[in-house]
Amino acid sequence: MKNKKLFFLPLIFLGMVSCQNDDIYEPISEADVNVSALSSARISSTMMAAFGDNIDLDNLQNYSNQAIPSYANKDNTPFLNPITNAGATLGRVLFYDKKLSSNDAISCSSCHKQELAFGDNDLASQGVNGQTGRHSTRLVNARYSLETRFFWDKRASSLETQTTMPVKDHIEMGFSGTNGDQSISDLIIKLQAVPYYQELFTKAYGSSAITEKKLQNALAQFVRSIVSFDSKYDQGRAATFSDFTPFPNYTAEENLGKKLFMDIPILSLLVTGDRLAGGLGCAGCHGAPEFSMLPISGNNGIINKIDGSGLDLNVTRSPSLRDLVNSAGVPNGPMMHSGLITTLEGVVDHYNNVPKNIQNTNLDIRLALGNSLRVTDKEKKALVAFLKTLSGNNIYTDSKWSNPFVTQ
Repeated sequence: MKNKKLFFLPLIFLGMVSCQNDDIYEPISEADVNVSALSSARISSTMMAAFGDNIDLDNLQNYSNQAIPSYANKDNTPFLNPITNAGATLGRVLFYDKKLSSNDAISCSSCHKQELAFGDNDLASQGVNGQTGRHSTRLVNARYSLETRFFWDKRASSLETQTTMPVKDHIEMGFSGTNGDQSISDLIIKLQAVPYYQELFTKAYGSSAITEKKLQNALAQFVRSIVSFDSKYDQGRAATFSDFTPFPNYTAEENLGKKLFMDIPILSLLVTGDRLAGGLGCAGCHGAPEFSMLPISGNNGIINKIDGSGLDLNVTRSPSLRDLVNSAGVPNGPMMHSGLITTLEGVVDHYNNVPKNIQNTNLDIRLALGNSLRVTDKEKKALVAFLKTLSGNNIYTDSKWSNPFVTQ
């Protein structure tokens, strides 16, 4: 394991624009700092009333220098928004704060629950004005992916952009500025009047002034800090030089599942289009060791909308395959964008016989080439056993990712 130490920019560079226009810090102005009028006693009592002992600004929890395996390198953290302890702490509060919804009833954590690897056990998540159109994705290891776009359909150009899109959605959190909703500007005014945010924003940015960009950067830092690298897979990978080598801590069944996942299939396309031998080629889309979705992908053949109202062809991204289930093997909610599949066995069954719908004009070419993987019962059990080894323990209990509020 190694500690990844991110480079922290001097303040003089914080106002520069990166190659991604939406991944920037806002420049700090001394004129914006207004918390000096607050006494330290008032600040202390404000923080204590909201968070108790869960947040100590003089002794912040470690978000910026977590132990990351040397083999994990698909880090999508932008150059100008590195994870800082103060920024991620602010992001944690924002993530759990129901004030970010128009009716003070919904937070990010309502749909992304720590006990479910920051996923949801409901088919559709409840927003302030109805239910979401797709199942909420797990946020575990969102930082470790070659794909830098977010949402099932990749409509967000970065994690920073993604973080406030649910806030500005009429159904989800209600600050859309349409349909009679207040706007994001109204939310900023609302948060500016909350005493603990004056202290938290000053700690993170040197200024109590709140902007949407600061909200985005802090939330993105917190989400990127949510990592899971303490699984049985990680123990085995650390003891070997390659994913293609049998892991000494695996059972024979788990090593067979790993081999099936990693190895490419041998096809006889001209005759049957079926796999004749070799692996299943799963790593062709979900590359180890991050098990994230490769950027250039079509959909996986599941094209139903969650409410059954029509087709949903643009789902070309998925969360990491890590922590599909918890350490006891219980699924962290339904799987796929429509929640169509509820077990790992069901996932294997789907890829064993991917539906070929003539209306699906966006099926991934790698799935379109074959008709069947010819997975045997033994292979299915082995593959499921391997997928279960990708689940860790710490993500479900670590206090730095937990709800900091004492009354929520």
